[in-house]
Amino acid sequence: MQVGKVSVLILLLLTLQSCFIQPGESKPLNNYHLSFTAKVIRILDGDTMEVLYQDHPIKIRLAHIDCPEKRGHQPFGAKAKQALSDLCFGQMVSVQGQKYDRYKRLIAVVINQNKQVVNQEMIKLGMAWHFKKYSSDPLYARLEIKARKNKVGLWQDSSAVAPWVWRG
Repeated sequence: MQVGKVSVLILLLLTLQSCFIQPGESKPLNNYHLSFTAKVIRILDGDTMEVLYQDHPIKIRLAHIDCPEKRGHQPFGAKAKQALSDLCFGQMVSVQGQKYDRYKRLIAVVINQNKQVVNQEMIKLGMAWHFKKYSSDPLYARLEIKARKNKVGLWQDSSAVAPWVWRG
């Protein structure tokens, strides 16, 4: 008898929760839905994409990295956007969300259909910096050091300007 009451209570709570989801809001609103599979439908720049999840577009900002700016024509900005497109545009990807930023983008790690961690691949290709202001992950730091040492991508330019400096 007690199990029946608990089930009814859970159902009631879930029904009430659904009343507070505003129309047009992205589906993955809580931690239970931050990991999902979705199709990449748009590449905005080297570290931002849009995916389609349950018929809703969701903007994704790649965690751990920062790419040259497309706006303002920062060197390698367009190449970074193309590199991200080559890695995942049109694919079904695995999204491992962490949190939402102030622009309502989901900060996430994305894995493409080739099982590549897109965030890491962008650094390996020399198309991104490890964004140390928001990430202390030592793997991303090592990948950047290796790309710099091998002068891959933007590291061919010895005076490459970090995006956060460029924006400032």
